[in-house]
Amino acid sequence: MKAVYPGSFDPITLGHIDIIRRAAPFFDELTVLVSHSAEKNYLFSESERKDLINNSLEDLPNIVVETHDGLTVDYLRKNGQRVIIRGVRAVSDFESELIMANMNKSLAPEIETMVIFANPKYNYVASRVIKEVALHGGNLQASVPQVVIEALKEKLKKK
Repeated sequence: MKAVYPGSFDPITLGHIDIIRRAAPFFDELTVLVSHSAEKNYLFSESERKDLINNSLEDLPNIVVETHDGLTVDYLRKNGQRVIIRGVRAVSDFESELIMANMNKSLAPEIETMVIFANPKYNYVASRVIKEVALHGGNLQASVPQVVIEALKEKLKKK
């Protein structure tokens, strides 16, 4: 069985990686789907985000990293997949994920959303917060992989 873990991953965090590592053993293949949203202002390009994910998950053989612009359910249908993985940190995440899962269910009744609750040590980790901490030179060792720390330093040096 295959599953998809969609997100913007701008950048990927240790919280994302924890969800991926915990979900991966249950599936033959887990696609980490770098999605595009017109509402978001990205620091990293899609290809940069894809590279950061690949570099952070080199040791997981059943992980595939893809990019997609459009509805996640359309990607799943096109690729014959039926499971969306989502991570939830807090009640606010739960509310937004419930709305999205219900919308996806109305668009594609054959697709299921499975929720994995975040490890409590990553409850505070969010990509938007990571970028803010990086902008001000804060320590990110406990929040993102080293490859992301290096990419953030390089990216913010250019700004």
